[in-house]
Amino acid sequence: MQLVVDGKSHVVDVEEDMPLLWVLRDELGIKGVKYGCGVAACGACTVHIDGVAVRSCQTFVSDVDGPVTTINGLGTPDAMHAVQEAWVEHQVAQCGYCQSGQIMQAASLLAETPAPTDGDIDDAMMGNLCRCGTYPRIRAAVKTAAQKLKEA
Repeated sequence: MQLVVDGKSHVVDVEEDMPLLWVLRDELGIKGVKYGCGVAACGACTVHIDGVAVRSCQTFVSDVDGPVTTINGLGTPDAMHAVQEAWVEHQVAQCGYCQSGQIMQAASLLAETPAPTDGDIDDAMMGNLCRCGTYPRIRAAVKTAAQKLKEA
């Protein structure tokens, strides 16, 4: 099976019903994608498939129908994505475990809704849980990232 992950082509020899999360972490060694709950309830494993945020723990590798972007491929080698910059600026991460999924969900939101309201942000981010409760900083960072993308 062939996958394009973070702009690189990979051939993997795995069962078709293997979750994408395990392919990314165990077969390709991409550890930025986190295992949280395994039932798509926490969002820690969020990646993009063809630009759309999905929970990789519940996506079979055989269902991948476009390029996969992980937190490792969100920015460029020379620059962080605007969402990553805003996360640093607002010091969003506390323990940090959920943050790759949070960032990937926020980037997907901003790709679809460049000027989100508080309600848009809350709705889009609802499925991404943060044990540390950094939700106010997450909302502020999403707004800052939206402004950064608008100015770019």
